[in-house]
Amino acid sequence: MEENFTMEQMETEAAEMTALRYLTEKNATFTRTKGGFVQLEYDGKIWERVQVIRLFPFTEPDKFISLRTVEERSKEIGVIADMKQVSKETRKLLEEQLNLHYFTPVIEKIVDIKDEYGYAYFHVLTDRGECRFTINMGANAVVRLTDSRLLITDLDENRFEIPDVFRLSQKEQRKLDLFL
Repeated sequence: MEENFTMEQMETEAAEMTALRYLTEKNATFTRTKGGFVQLEYDGKIWERVQVIRLFPFTEPDKFISLRTVEERSKEIGVIADMKQVSKETRKLLEEQLNLHYFTPVIEKIVDIKDEYGYAYFHVLTDRGECRFTINMGANAVVRLTDSRLLITDLDENRFEIPDVFRLSQKEQRKLDLFL
């Protein structure tokens, strides 16, 4: 009998984990906490703080926004199918959180790249100022998102974007050849 209860409990948990719940203006309320976080009220429950995550950050940045609990093994509470379906106030609040989570300076100029002992040391100018960072050459730190768009992740998991490598000078493009 105990085995059936465990199996039933596992099936219930699996169904709960795989359920897709859409959050809308009609069934969910978003507010800003005193600390600047997002609070969610949904289905009779209140989460004092939630994570706001893009499910498809590069292809659909304004669609399929996941709201999750903040503990280490976070659980999805629900998904906003399209940011156009929420109020302007809610959208502004959620976009602030997304911008913090997905802070990605745009590389405008490559000053220098040095390759030593399996690491590449970048010196760049970004839309946020001058920056130096290091990547692991063997860790797929440079990802080609399109033919011309690159995403670079450094050792500290900071992200940097080059929206169009062909807008860089020939000299800068040659420095990137090692990664392409």
